[in-house]
Amino acid sequence: MSSAHAPSRRREPWLWLLLGLGLVLSVRIAEVDPRALVAGDARANVLRFVRGMFPPDLSPAFLRLMARPALETIQISVAGTAIAVLIGLPLGLLATATLAWSGVLHERRRAAARVLGFVPYAAARALLSVFRSIPEFVWALVFVRAVGLGPWPGVLAIGVAYGGMLGKVYSEILEGVSARPLEALQAAGAGRLELVAYAVLPQALPGFVSYTLYRWECAIRASAILGFVGAGGLGQAIELSMRMFNFHEVLTLLAILWVLVAGVDTASALVRRRLVR
Repeated sequence: MSSAHAPSRRREPWLWLLLGLGLVLSVRIAEVDPRALVAGDARANVLRFVRGMFPPDLSPAFLRLMARPALETIQISVAGTAIAVLIGLPLGLLATATLAWSGVLHERRRAAARVLGFVPYAAARALLSVFRSIPEFVWALVFVRAVGLGPWPGVLAIGVAYGGMLGKVYSEILEGVSARPLEALQAAGAGRLELVAYAVLPQALPGFVSYTLYRWECAIRASAILGFVGAGGLGQAIELSMRMFNFHEVLTLLAILWVLVAGVDTASALVRRRLVR
């Protein structure tokens, strides 16, 4: 027993040494220097920023002016997430090996059918990799050049970037479903489409909804960041206030953004609890 575990114990020091060396090299190459945060100029700039944030601008006129950007941020996140689902769901189905080419229960299939199924599978996986490997900020820059300033490029950026993420996770959820309901239906004479419709998708649906809601929460924050490149919403208002050194407005806008994220998080939690019941 002890001899069986001896090689793993001997490897552990080397593993920790490699991890430590990687951490040290990463910190050194990334030029991590906490002292820069408390240096004279940095400390003075941070203090100036913090002092300028208080008191926040809570005037009725400013809050009424920010109502539209706040609503725009929510609309960008909802529309972007909807487009992401429209992109991610079909590509996720194609990128699922058990649905595309290997068989739902890994049943034997003809070589020609496996090859024909593998081609769209590989294409879908590659397309999803492209979509999610490019940050939404870069997608927003591309779409701003293509369709101009405003909320529409932000919607497209979230839709494409999050579509790649959703499709990848959807495929993993589909491949991880339990095989027992599928075997029972197959024993009852169900075909391939019936297996997918009545056993695979019902098992995957709670995971689909849960992760989609999580991505919607992320889209609220992303829509604010995309505003810095002219994609509308609260982000554009934050960028303008930062540029004009109106830090008291920035604090108010960050508070509004926090309220939006907290509200979406609460709504998502309620939906998840109903799915679990």
